[in-house]
Amino acid sequence: MKLTTKGRYGLRLMLELARHYGQGPVLVDRIAQNQALSPHYVHVLVTPLKTAGLVRSLRGPNGGYELAKPPAEITAFDIIQALEGDISLVQCTDDHALCQRAGHCVSQSLWAKIDAAVEEILQTRTLDTLLHEQLQHEQEHPLMFHI
Repeated sequence: MKLTTKGRYGLRLMLELARHYGQGPVLVDRIAQNQALSPHYVHVLVTPLKTAGLVRSLRGPNGGYELAKPPAEITAFDIIQALEGDISLVQCTDDHALCQRAGHCVSQSLWAKIDAAVEEILQTRTLDTLLHEQLQHEQEHPLMFHI
């Protein structure tokens, strides 16, 4: 499994929305600027997140995107799965019919254990916990601007 930019940037986008949770929708341009993404790519990322019920959009002059659920109810797994689909290291752990050596291959159990460990980590990390870590990191390591 190697996460694509969709997974990595999508998690950042969701953290941006979590940062503003309860304050109304966040403008696409603001998300794009804060996360160094193009507005077009923000729309590309949001589409599967909306389909998964993680984000909702609001139209109009005060429109934008916001989380569809509280940050404590959205896990990193939810986000990565919506954007990346299956995140298994190898296909044989999900579909034994794809492997001629299924049932005889010791490495298959290793891959399955790694998949389970990754899934457990992603399932136990909510946007709320990740945002808390982000805010703590920003406080400990503030950005320095030099003129």
